[in-house]
Amino acid sequence: MQTVQYFAEIVKELNRTVDLMLDEGAEKLAGRILEANKIFVAGAGRSGLMSRAFAMRMMQMGFDAYVVGETVTPNLEKGNVLIIGSGSGETKTLVPMAQKAKNLGGIVAVVTIFPESTIGAIADIAIKLPGSPKDQSASDYKTIQPMGALFEQTLLLFYDAVILRLMEKKGMNSETMFGRHANLE
Repeated sequence: MQTVQYFAEIVKELNRTVDLMLDEGAEKLAGRILEANKIFVAGAGRSGLMSRAFAMRMMQMGFDAYVVGETVTPNLEKGNVLIIGSGSGETKTLVPMAQKAKNLGGIVAVVTIFPESTIGAIADIAIKLPGSPKDQSASDYKTIQPMGALFEQTLLLFYDAVILRLMEKKGMNSETMFGRHANLE
């Protein structure tokens, strides 16, 4: 197969994921983000990179959004939101983080393939995304892509869709967000 053919197959896989998603959790998440004083995001590996991109867009919208583990991340307080991206919902570094946020009175949301996972059971909002985990033998959803790539791509697109919903609810557009874009580059 040529590179362009692989690209076309990846796009087909992403298109199939849309038909398998439910909007209820996304609406709850958007509502909680709008209500929160601070929003925290976390994820490991490539899921963590997608979460960082999500935090950046929220910051550009004027939300107090932070990436867990950064030196400038403040403390989580009651009513704040922690959004975890984890394909398996079992990531060893993220489970205790979810538990601690819950114990502190935070709202925990997880975006995962497995809402019945450990983090899913802790979460107030568990959003199921279709995809295959790193160990593809543990899933009925088949992909040509390696490891968790389909989930990670779907996660980024899901986060971008949430941003568009938040923009709609706040009456914002790209121009209003551009005023908060980094300018020391």
